[in-house]
Amino acid sequence: MGRVLQREELKRVVEELRRQGKKIAFTNGCFDIIHLGHIRYLREAKSKGDVLIVGLNSDESVRKIKGDKRPILPEEERAEILASLNMVDFVVIFNELVPDELIKIVKPDVHIKGGDYSAPDELPEAELVRSLGGEVHIAQAVEGKSTTNIIETILERFCEK
Repeated sequence: MGRVLQREELKRVVEELRRQGKKIAFTNGCFDIIHLGHIRYLREAKSKGDVLIVGLNSDESVRKIKGDKRPILPEEERAEILASLNMVDFVVIFNELVPDELIKIVKPDVHIKGGDYSAPDELPEAELVRSLGGEVHIAQAVEGKSTTNIIETILERFCEK
């Protein structure tokens, strides 16, 4: 089971992982309501390294990205859920819209993003990752699996029309 870290702890953990010669995979996202798309994406991300570190958007940053009605679950719950998944080693919450500051700390060997993107160069953080010696990988999308789709299904099935 993974651990939820503060930034200062993350720095120490990454230093130790580097000393051990571990290949570090990093990804980030909102992970609001965990679904099959997330599970497959995180499994693929973990397959790219020895250790998977997940940057989790804070509630504040989720609202800026997804709108005022999101997230559904608060950041502490989302972090604990993610950390409980066997493919996730560490979780760290971040407030920024893009994870550049975390990437500078982690210096991932590989940075993985979900299938919302079709090419690595579309990622705003791709240049930073490469400048730190890492590679960028786009995970296979799982068609029709998203938190938005889950919310829409709930609204269709349970709200009066």
